[in-house]
Amino acid sequence: MGHNPSSRAIFDVLYGFIPITEWEEAIINSPFFQRLRWIKQLGFSNYIFPGAEHNRFAHAIGVMHSMDQMLEALGLSVPFHELQSRKTTHQRAMLHKSLRIAALLHDIGTFPFSHAIEYAYIRHGHDDRRPAGRQKNLPNSHEHLGSFIIKNTAYEGGITQILEKYGFDVQLISRIIKGESPYLIANQLMHSDLDADRMDYLIRDAHYTGIRYGQFDRDYILASLQTFSLPKGQLGYGIRETAVHAIEDFLIARYHWYSQVIRNPGSAKFDILSSHVAKSFLEKDLMYQFHDLLSMVEKRGERFFWWNDTYFITRCQEVRYHELLKDPRVSEWIEMLLYRKSPKTLNHPLFQAQLLSDSDNEFAKTKRIEKIEKIVREYENLIKKQGSPKDWILLDIPQKDVVFTSGMKKILRRRTRDNLYEERDPIKIVQRDGKPMFLVEYENSLMNKLAGFSNFVPSVYVSDGAYKKLAPLIRK
Repeated sequence: MGHNPSSRAIFDVLYGFIPITEWEEAIINSPFFQRLRWIKQLGFSNYIFPGAEHNRFAHAIGVMHSMDQMLEALGLSVPFHELQSRKTTHQRAMLHKSLRIAALLHDIGTFPFSHAIEYAYIRHGHDDRRPAGRQKNLPNSHEHLGSFIIKNTAYEGGITQILEKYGFDVQLISRIIKGESPYLIANQLMHSDLDADRMDYLIRDAHYTGIRYGQFDRDYILASLQTFSLPKGQLGYGIRETAVHAIEDFLIARYHWYSQVIRNPGSAKFDILSSHVAKSFLEKDLMYQFHDLLSMVEKRGERFFWWNDTYFITRCQEVRYHELLKDPRVSEWIEMLLYRKSPKTLNHPLFQAQLLSDSDNEFAKTKRIEKIEKIVREYENLIKKQGSPKDWILLDIPQKDVVFTSGMKKILRRRTRDNLYEERDPIKIVQRDGKPMFLVEYENSLMNKLAGFSNFVPSVYVSDGAYKKLAPLIRK
């Protein structure tokens, strides 16, 4: 990246040359953004898909480009000469600029190995050793860490300083990233069933894994985006009726991608192992606590920039080599993670994937989880009595269901707005008269029938010793 404005561009494997502005270049060159080079987009999926070595760095730039393409398709963009000019400060230009920045920064708080390690921090909660009154009692999530970085780094190389230097509203950008800005359309573009994030990661993950499930007709969807007006001056967007099948293909692609890549039984087990290892480290203070990270961000502690995939793997190596944890179970989890040794999977009928409909979804899932937890407790008691201290059982109940999209019952249950079509997440169809309706309301659509179905995929992993004792019981 040179200093000549015409040469400010990044070559992306999917989109070719992506032009960037002076302030976007400054953000990308900051240590906070460079950290994303060292965090894989798909965690331990590369243990199954060797090509899945792509990182959050490239994805974030791709989301910025997708955001730009969506704004252009909706007729809300400004020409690039206005976009790159510091002097262009009218509302339309500033919203375009701010949305590009929000897209660029949406993953700035990503944890090592992404959601697997983040889940460990969330389950661990706040450590008792946290300095009283030093920081807000923030949930230990990447969204809140990212927001903290955006708002609390007013020093050289800090994101706050860069944004303020170029006249951006730091609070607005933080709120756009969380999907809580005053602009419905900005929230939709950043956080909805059809947003800039999904427009990039589905096609990017399909490219690098070699799995074709994430592919969809991106160009046709972009060409079919259309705005609609709502009361109180709000603007939303949806897709034209002619693109119903294209958008359904997009939702089906995401459903299958999530089932085959994120919840792939071969790689998901390593994500679960890493989550349990990280929680053990946090409990014994063997890796940075969440309050440590906030303090590093505030004080420009250089160690924060090393908090990435390499940091976590190195901690695993150090803990194993120096025997810093005496728990034989954790030692085995670390060994399995480092050397790709797969744990055994218990194949009880209750542990099989199940397709749940909207009508029985919540109740059926809750009852099923109760039964699974009960039988796992019985297995754990049996292992305690008959097994060795090295034996273990890990239960994985997914935090998110694999769904096509929410049905009308859930949309109505979660309703937060007076006007139903101001709800951020559901995909809307813009009818010929310009009025919106939900895709799931549209009778001539698959989603009218498939909405609300979820693929519930629990798993139970065990040590070899536990498997030898439990597998014969299940066969009986």
